[in-house]
Amino acid sequence: MGGSENGATDNQNKPTETSLSPDSIINLDQGDPTLFEPYWKKMGDKCTLVIGGCDLMSYFSDSSNICWFLQPQLGDAIKGLHRVVGNAVTDGRHIVVGTGSTQLLMAALYALSSPSASHPVSLVAAAPYYSGYKDQAEFLRSGLYKWEGDAHTFDKDGPYIEVVTSPNNPDGTIREAVVNLGEGKLVYDLAYYWPQYTPITHPLDHDIMLFTFSKCTGHAGSRIGWALVKDKEVARKMTEYMQISSIGVSKESQLRAAKILGVLSEGCQHFRTADSENFFEYSHRIMRERRESLQNVVKNSKIFSLPKFPQDYCNFTGKYTDSNPAFAWLHSKEDIDWENLLREHKIIGRSGERFGADPKYVRISMFSPPEAFNLFLERLSAIIDNTNGNVVGGEESSIIK
Repeated sequence: MGGSENGATDNQNKPTETSLSPDSIINLDQGDPTLFEPYWKKMGDKCTLVIGGCDLMSYFSDSSNICWFLQPQLGDAIKGLHRVVGNAVTDGRHIVVGTGSTQLLMAALYALSSPSASHPVSLVAAAPYYSGYKDQAEFLRSGLYKWEGDAHTFDKDGPYIEVVTSPNNPDGTIREAVVNLGEGKLVYDLAYYWPQYTPITHPLDHDIMLFTFSKCTGHAGSRIGWALVKDKEVARKMTEYMQISSIGVSKESQLRAAKILGVLSEGCQHFRTADSENFFEYSHRIMRERRESLQNVVKNSKIFSLPKFPQDYCNFTGKYTDSNPAFAWLHSKEDIDWENLLREHKIIGRSGERFGADPKYVRISMFSPPEAFNLFLERLSAIIDNTNGNVVGGEESSIIK
């Protein structure tokens, strides 16, 4: 999703412990948030959960709930965290849990489509859009919906679904709907609307809002996401999709998420005290330091740039804060194929073309382990020195095509 990134590695035991050589390939394509692991290590047994061999054997969690496989503990933890952070309205909402927000997007598309329609409903997102939307929409070749690309250029009559990602993946901007036509339905992907990435200006109140455990806390491996859904029938159809596609969601993962979200909420109650640094303070500091380190390198370039974001008042922190996007959206004012240029320097990024943009853009994950991120900065600095030396009097080297 705006928040779900593919890319598992062979060594799953200690992903933040790396041993990189000067010749190592640095993969900054995926948004794998292992940089938050040190904080959760410090929590020790606070997040430990013991599950017995006879526990959680039934498919069902709460048969009286529309989402009958949602563990009540997770539902309570989700509501509690949103209440503490103030980023989304939960009163009067149905919670649908999914295997990450990726599955929930597919469930929302199913719920908002009509099987009796003569044509598939159009699916759009404003460019640059999350590259996974197109892949997900086209993977099953469904007759219910059809990917139509950039919302800015969409002008067809009839029903449509627009996915609004805010803050946006890849560029970190705050988004609203673009098309605004009468027969449209909106799905808000809010994977990054948490205090470490952006100021929390107000609780969002939309018909369908998607969140993911992976980008909230960094626990991508648990594969937990949730949707806050206003309409009962839409929630029912989303649950139906989940039932057909996976017969629910792992209870073990749900209980782990509930435990960790509870610890997170409890830590927020001590915010702005000397007791301890809560997770959002910690992760905001880490993301800010990375953003500033990258800015200090890019500012020396004559042709490369990063988006600039104004400070805004964050209701959670009670002060003006900066945006610290999960991804860097690097731009070249010259005609450079960023993805290929980085590969020449053993750096893997994701081309702007994958996001409906120009190849002069590239997305770089800010989630990599410290050693990999620092090596990336060294190599990027060398690229900048090289390009600066070859842009003289308007003449271009072979790097700039």
